[in-house]
Amino acid sequence: MTTFDTLSYVAQTWGLMFLMVLFAASVGYALWPRNKAKFDRAAQMPLEED
Repeated sequence: MTTFDTLSYVAQTWGLMFLMVLFAASVGYALWPRNKAKFDRAAQMPLEED
């Protein structure tokens, strides 16, 4: 029989793992060399006049 403590432990552990993987993927995407031009263009958008 599954108790609340067991279920809570599993949810916290897998939730932490999921968020760590999501964070690593986000950082990897942001720092990927192929995306540099896209992010540089986005950084200059507020400074451009229409």
